[in-house]
Formats: sequence, structure tokens, C-alpha cells
Amino acid sequence: MNPTWMVQTAAFALGLLFGSFLNVVIARLPRGESIVSPPSRCPRCKARIRPWDNIPVLSFLLLGGRCRSCRKRIPWRYPVVELTAGVLLLLLTRRVDSMAVLVPQAAFLLALVAVAWIDLDTRTIPDAVTIPGVGLGLAASLFGPPGLTAALIGAAAGGLSLWLVGFAYERATGVPGMGGGDVKLAAMMGAFLGAGGVFGAIFLASLGGSVFGIFLIALGKGDKRSAIPFGTFLAPSAVTLLLYGDALFHWYRSLLP
Repeated sequence: MNPTWMVQTAAFALGLLFGSFLNVVIARLPRGESIVSPPSRCPRCKARIRPWDNIPVLSFLLLGGRCRSCRKRIPWRYPVVELTAGVLLLLLTRRVDSMAVLVPQAAFLLALVAVAWIDLDTRTIPDAVTIPGVGLGLAASLFGPPGLTAALIGAAAGGLSLWLVGFAYERATGVPGMGGGDVKLAAMMGAFLGAGGVFGAIFLASLGGSVFGIFLIALGKGDKRSAIPFGTFLAPSAVTLLLYGDALFHWYRSLLP
């Protein structure tokens, strides 16, 4: 096997394992529970899930996607989270070959997966993810892009911009605007992406959130004041900018006269 493919295969497999851990984080962190103990358990019968049962490929091949104990189906989001983590780490290894950059950026991608699902479930974004993420992004900038100065500016610009939007919206409407979790998430994104990257991610997230809001209104399930989990849109936008930001920028430039 080609060494490059060996690295990518290993990254995908490692991503599946980290994805299994992310499912624990997503379920327990918002409730203030330990993400270490007790071990993973079936959400229905509470039986302990063996590590290899939590890997989607093995689970669906060997167990038919069912719990070993109660035989009820494992929730669909479990394999989705795990496969997403595996694919993201594989894609990351295709664009980064420096371990000093690869490791923190992999942690950033995995944190974004957790944030997207937690915000979707609870409308909250844990400080335990975003605040250390800001520090990690700034530390990583010492060894790779965007560089320390750009990371500092990006973290400040990302957080401040969303805070200002939330403040202005609340003053104008009397309805609480951007949550503190979104502000800290934007700061983490800016530390990894720089100011240009975080503003691009906010634009994509705003576009996606607007389309989603219009869709809800059309279905009669929301109105103009309905709150949406903005972090669920910010996170995939940041993933897109980290992995394909340069390509998107060159494509955009090609459209200009």
C-alpha cells in the first residue's frame, strides 16, 4: 500500500475511534456528566458498549447496527458522528503533512463536530470546548497558518463581531440576540482561520441559517423571531473554510471581472 494511503487509512480509522468518544461528549457534557466514567453504554438498556461495537463499520457488519444486549437499533446519529469524524481526519491528512499543524487542526475539526450536535440538541455551546479551543488555536499558530498575529486578530474579530451583532439585535428588537457560546465559538474559529476565514465562515453560516429559517417559516414551524442553533451552522462553515478555504477564495476571485 502506498504510504500516503496508509496514513489516510490510519487517519480515517483513528477518526472513527475519536468519533465514538465524541458521541459520549455530545451526550454527557451538556448535562455536566463525566465524559470519562462510566464507559459508553447503550442509551436504552444501559448495557456497556464495547469499544469495537461503537465503530460503525464493525457494528453494522457484526451486529446489524443493534445493541449487543437488548438488540435494539443503535441511534442513527452515533454512526453518523463517527463516520463524519473519520472522513474529516482523512480529508485533513490530504492537505496537511506537518504534525505540528495536523494535530491541533484535527482537534479543531473534532471540536466543531461536537459543538454542532450539542448546539442542535441543547441550544448551548460548552465553554469547556471553545475556551481551550481559542488557546489551542493561538498556540498552533506559532507553527503554521494563519500565524500568531493573524490568529490574535481573528479571535478578537470573530468574537467581537458576533457580540456586536447580538447586542444590536437585542437593542433593536428586545429579543436576546447572539448567545455567549456563539461568540466564544467565533473566537475559536478566528484563532484557527484568521479574520478572513472567520468572516467567511460567519457569512456561510448566516446564509445557511437564513435558508433554514425561511424553510421553517414556509412549513409553519417558525416565524421571524424563532431562534435557531447558530453554532450548528457556524461549525460546518468553519470546517469548509479550514479544508477548502483557499480553493473557495480562488474560485470567488475568478468570478470577479
